[in-house]
Amino acid sequence: MSQAALVDAMRAGDEAAFSQAVRCYTPSMLAAVWGLCDPATAEDVVQESWLRVIEAIHGFEARATLKTWLCSIAVNEARQRLRKSRREIPMDLDSASASPMEERFTSGGAWLVPPTAWAEHAVESLLERDSLQQCLEKHIAALSEDQRSVLALRDIQQMPVEDICNILQLSHSNLRVLLHRARHRIFAMVDHFMETGEC
Repeated sequence: MSQAALVDAMRAGDEAAFSQAVRCYTPSMLAAVWGLCDPATAEDVVQESWLRVIEAIHGFEARATLKTWLCSIAVNEARQRLRKSRREIPMDLDSASASPMEERFTSGGAWLVPPTAWAEHAVESLLERDSLQQCLEKHIAALSEDQRSVLALRDIQQMPVEDICNILQLSHSNLRVLLHRARHRIFAMVDHFMETGEC
């Protein structure tokens, strides 16, 4: 079913269309709010967002894709919950903290400590190890909320940059900075794990 047909069916109150939309778009909505709240709260936020969608579907103007519109509703719902709980959304765009990879380069950009070459079988065995998965989850959880959201939407959900900017209300340059920092921290963690076997 095309997006237009799905939206028309949802506007007509077609329960099957809503069920299809929920199955199709809930993972993206969860990914969009992943950086803004814990997993249990994220589930509640997305459920509440679907109730808002039922009320707002007649106002959907298709200026963005349905997926982007739904993710925006979920992000707004998550941010409202944060405001209600008097928490602020930390933005690290102006953070002075250096990338963990910077200490591995000279001021001229050459490697001080080059990365260890990864054998193909070593990478495969790493991916099978629960300890790597646990370490990865720990380090992703330690990222800022915005870095987690951008990483989830771009690298996990493979969402287009323009859509992510619209959902999270970020400029292209801010998104690039957040994604660069998140990827560098995760790369540094995996590199350290490869060299030491420790998280």
